[in-house]
Amino acid sequence: MTAYWINTFTAIHDEAKLARYVELAGPAVRAAGGVFLARGNPVHVLEGSAGLRTTVIRFDSADAAVAAYRSNAYQEALAALGDGAERDIRILNAVED
Repeated sequence: MTAYWINTFTAIHDEAKLARYVELAGPAVRAAGGVFLARGNPVHVLEGSAGLRTTVIRFDSADAAVAAYRSNAYQEALAALGDGAERDIRILNAVED
């Protein structure tokens, strides 16, 4: 079942670390089968206060998304980010019609 990885930054402390993370994370996620559907700052924040960068990535399954997160390449991206930001990451299954 298709799954979505939703990554929302709640705080950015170091733009240089974030830039390095983005440079490494994109290729790592794509290599693991992820397809970026949306990324960037929200166009509108209708509720809540999370107005920072958000990413939505499609995977073939929730297991594939978790495997991408745990991959060596993505872990390298996380190490580069370090304490440069705080995030919430969720993996959701798609709604079946």
